[in-house]
Amino acid sequence: MDRIIAVWNMFLQLIRQFRPSDALDILLVSFIIYSAIKLIRETRAGQLVKGIIILLIIWGISYLLRMYMTETILAYFFQYSLIVLLIVFQPEVRRALEQLGRSGIGKKDWLIGGSDEALRRRKRAINAVVEAAAQMSKQKTGALMVFERETKLGDIIDTGTVIDALPSPPIICNIFFNKAPLHDGAMILRDGMVYAAGCILPLTKSDNVSLELGTRHRAAIGMSENSDAVVVVVSEETGQISVVVNGVITRNYTRETLRSALEQYLLADGREQGEKKQGRIPSIRRGKKS
Repeated sequence: MDRIIAVWNMFLQLIRQFRPSDALDILLVSFIIYSAIKLIRETRAGQLVKGIIILLIIWGISYLLRMYMTETILAYFFQYSLIVLLIVFQPEVRRALEQLGRSGIGKKDWLIGGSDEALRRRKRAINAVVEAAAQMSKQKTGALMVFERETKLGDIIDTGTVIDALPSPPIICNIFFNKAPLHDGAMILRDGMVYAAGCILPLTKSDNVSLELGTRHRAAIGMSENSDAVVVVVSEETGQISVVVNGVITRNYTRETLRSALEQYLLADGREQGEKKQGRIPSIRRGKKS
């Protein structure tokens, strides 16, 4: 009984010493742990974590059995483990930091603060891409069109050719004409303009991508994993139109559903709702039919 009373008194003492900053501290640590678990589950980092756990078990066994060489090597390894982890998990850490930078903390919506002219340019770009995608879908012309949002794509633009032209269906179709010099690459749309073409995109490294998807679709997924860009893909084999956002590809779009989706993602009134629907887990879904 005395022990129970002592524990209770200790608990009351801790409650009295609890400060609002302690609650904030707990919430921040919980958020960091949750984010780390989510990052591990959604990427290849899970396999690497399993390998580290196995090394920890081997280290413990070597310590108990006095296996000095193994213990020493693993001790040096874990001594510099932070640097090793930063090197090994560099893509995952970079992606997590980019997602944090695109979060609501200190974020300014690039569309809400825009002028009416800027909004008209974006709507014109959406209409041009929709009409061009519909034409190329009928002709089975492969295309890869990237709408830049908050994450600047300067490093991607440097791999292609700057055009900086007003968007129109003829221009877009000419860029992706199979004998045109810039057709084998991605087109970047910035601030409602066709800014660059022939750009090289990073391929996704996810193991969850369907084998039926080719290099063009994998590049679209990879681009959306490394930025907040909205990517429109037209399949050269089937003519099927797809949209990729945050590593998620939705397929089987028509002219009407494509226009609706792009307006939802790229115009201020529907952007947040669209992203909530899309999610961040790499997978394949189908667009709505009209």
